[in-house]
Amino acid sequence: MASMPFESQSSSPPSSSRHGWTYDVFISFRGPDTRNNFTNHLYTALNHAGFYVFQEDTDLTLDQEEFSQFITAIQESRICIVIFSKGYASSRWCLEELVEILQCKRTSGHVVLPVFYNVDSSDVQEQKGVFSDAFNRHEEIFKDKLETVKRWREAFEEAGKLPGWHLKDMENGYISFTFLIFNCDTYFALCY
Repeated sequence: MASMPFESQSSSPPSSSRHGWTYDVFISFRGPDTRNNFTNHLYTALNHAGFYVFQEDTDLTLDQEEFSQFITAIQESRICIVIFSKGYASSRWCLEELVEILQCKRTSGHVVLPVFYNVDSSDVQEQKGVFSDAFNRHEEIFKDKLETVKRWREAFEEAGKLPGWHLKDMENGYISFTFLIFNCDTYFALCY
C-alpha cells in the first residue's frame, strides 16, 4: 500500500493557494539516491523558509492510479525542482514526472530548477554513462512502447539544457539550499 506524500505543515496558508496553485514546490527525485540526504535536507530548508512543498515520503511501488496523484501535484505546483542523480533515469516514474514537469513548463509557465547531483548536465542532455545504460534497459523492457522511451529521452535532453545547480559533493550543500530558496523566493516575487 502506498503511503501519503510529505506536505509541509506550515501554520499559515500556503502562498501558492492565494494565486491558484496548491503547492509552491514539487520535488522530483529518485528516492534510493537522495532521499535520506540531500532531498530531505532540501525539503526541510524549503519548509522552514515558508514554502508549501509536495514530496513523496517513501520509496513507493506505484500503480498508475496512485501515480496520478503525483501528476496532479506537479500540475498544481508553481516550481518544480528536479534532482538528477545517477539512478534518476532508471525509474520510469521519475521519467514520467519529468515529461509532465516539462509539459507544464511549456503550457502553464511552471518554473523548473534542475539540480545535477553527482552527475553532469551534459550526461543528462546526451544520456551518457549510467543514463545510457538506463535508457538501453528501458528500450529492452518497453520494446513494444518505444515511443514512450523516445518521449523520455527527449525530456531528458531538454532538461539537461536547463540552467541548474551542479553538486559534486555535499560541501556546497548549505550554499545550494540557500541559492535554491533564494531563487524560489525570487520567482514568487517576480510572478506575484
